[in-house]
Amino acid sequence: MPMIRVELSKGRTDAQKRAFVEDVTEAMVKHCKCAPESVHVVFFDVNDSDWAVAGKFLSDPK
Repeated sequence: MPMIRVELSKGRTDAQKRAFVEDVTEAMVKHCKCAPESVHVVFFDVNDSDWAVAGKFLSDPK
């Protein structure tokens, strides 16, 4: 059972996530020869105040 964990900042629409899931499932089936039913994708939406890059939170003023 492939488990794909996706961490991203909040704000993506259901349509964007759905398109991602379809594409990534197709890629797993193609490259890893697994059944689509075995591919699990879990999204973790993270607040900008909980994510930092280069010493600055995404919520910090630009």
